[in-house]
Amino acid sequence: MSPSLDEELSPQFDERVVVEAAQKGDADALGVLYEYYFPRVHRFVSVRVFRQEDAEDIVNEIFMRVVSSIDRFRWEGAPFGTWIFRIARNEVVNHIRRSSRQLQKEPLFDSIPDAKSDHVGDLEKEEAFEYIRAASANLPEAQRDVIALRFGADLTVAETAKVLGKTENNVKVLQHKAIVRLREMVNL
Repeated sequence: MSPSLDEELSPQFDERVVVEAAQKGDADALGVLYEYYFPRVHRFVSVRVFRQEDAEDIVNEIFMRVVSSIDRFRWEGAPFGTWIFRIARNEVVNHIRRSSRQLQKEPLFDSIPDAKSDHVGDLEKEEAFEYIRAASANLPEAQRDVIALRFGADLTVAETAKVLGKTENNVKVLQHKAIVRLREMVNL
C-alpha cells in the first residue's frame, strides 16, 4: 500500500483521494474504503435484517456492487459514504421484498450465538437488541430507515438526511417519532 493510503486510515483521511485511486483500479484504495465503511454498513444491515447470515450475505453483495460500479461514482454534492449507504439501503429493501414473498417468519432469537453461555450480560444485551429490532419492524419504513442509519450505521443527522434524500429537520422528526413509538412498544 502506498504511504499516502496508509495515512488515509486516520479519522481525517481524504476520502476523495482514496476514492479516485480506487476508481483508477488501486486495490489498496478499495481495501481502505472497505475497512472504513464495512463496520458501519454491517451495523446498518444488521439492524434491518433478522438473521446474521442474511446480513453477511447482503453486506457482501453491497461491497461487490460498490467495487463493480465505483467507476460510475461522481462527486455531485453528496459524499461517497452517502452513495454507499444508498446502495446498502437498496440491497436491504430488495432482501426484505424477496423475504416477504417467501412468507417466512424467523424466530425472534434464532440468530443469537450461544458461544459465551457464561456471559449473561452479553446475552441480555443481544436479546434486548433483538427485541428492539423486532419492534422496529412495526415502524413505518421511513422511521425504520432513520433508526437503522442513525443507530445501526452510526450516521449523523446530516448524513442520514443525504442518504434518504430528506431534510435534517425531517430526519429529526422521524427519529423522534420512531423513538416514542419504540418506547411505547417495549414499555421502557
